[in-house]
Amino acid sequence: RIIVPALNPAICWELFSLIKLNETQSAGNLLDFNFIGILRDYTPELICCNILPITQVKTKNNLNYKDLSHLNISYYLAGLIEGDGTIIVPKTERSAKGKINYPSIQIVFHLKDLPLALMIQKELKNGSLSRKKGVNAYILTINSLEGLLLLTSLINGNMRTLKILALNNLIDWLNVKFNSQGINIPKKSLNYSQLDSNAWLSGFIEADGHFSVRTTTISNYPRVECKFELSQRQIDHNGKNNLDFLVFIANFLLSSVKAIKVDKPNSEYRVRTTNLNGNLVLEDYLNTFPLFGSKYLDYKDWIKVLDYFKLGTFKHKIYIEEIILIKSSMNNARTVFTWDHLNKFYNLD
Repeated sequence: RIIVPALNPAICWELFSLIKLNETQSAGNLLDFNFIGILRDYTPELICCNILPITQVKTKNNLNYKDLSHLNISYYLAGLIEGDGTIIVPKTERSAKGKINYPSIQIVFHLKDLPLALMIQKELKNGSLSRKKGVNAYILTINSLEGLLLLTSLINGNMRTLKILALNNLIDWLNVKFNSQGINIPKKSLNYSQLDSNAWLSGFIEADGHFSVRTTTISNYPRVECKFELSQRQIDHNGKNNLDFLVFIANFLLSSVKAIKVDKPNSEYRVRTTNLNGNLVLEDYLNTFPLFGSKYLDYKDWIKVLDYFKLGTFKHKIYIEEIILIKSSMNNARTVFTWDHLNKFYNLD
């Protein structure tokens, strides 16, 4: 069952259509994406889903681990979690107040990506989606045993970053806690398959990628840039260096990793496309393994600008004006959102 607090229609974005919600809306019939509107400033604070996953196979204890790491949604979710997710495993069985501690997997979404968060919740048939106060974000939290088993079965074997250490801690917790019920999950190693062979990178871009268009017209030599970039902190919260997997991404995009903000407490690595060929590699990849959040709309506008580079017309004054117009509605400047592309989201079937 989905629980949605009343919405205040007086505080509204550009609302082109309505979210269709039945009086008792099931997760299996959550949204018709031809009728989605996005609200700003006041949005649902809690959306819960307690339906068991469709992939669950009943045992005498109603628990089962089934390897689902080969699915496209598995790679996508692994990339998304490694970019904007957290795997939390309790160090003690009970808190200082005596409450039982449970592990969880959390994924953060910007407010404007609520439809994507709802779609993922719908496919997993598990989790609670809550508004994070003081931040423009929703958090999808999976903490039921069924949900943790399902999500672990999806991403185990598809991890490319050191966040695999947290996943392994979760697997250890599940194996110890439920060994008597037949749970024995193998810990798979890092995935080093080619990036263009699956949807991992699209999930990671969904979390941390940025499609950039820059224009400079104040000089006698106007300049236009069409680049993609993503950044990660150099050292994660466990003291581990993030360089290796970023080098893998940079090589794929015919680019390199650059250290930035080196004089700041949290220095970062940045991967940025530096030429047309690198952008074309990314275009081919995302046409095969697409984005599904609002970033998909930025990507489509970015492609419009990239087309000028393909034709070599990006320096012509008339086309620079067209590029500036396209840029004016991208990223944080976007006010119009359409969600038809979510109809093609991956499923667990």
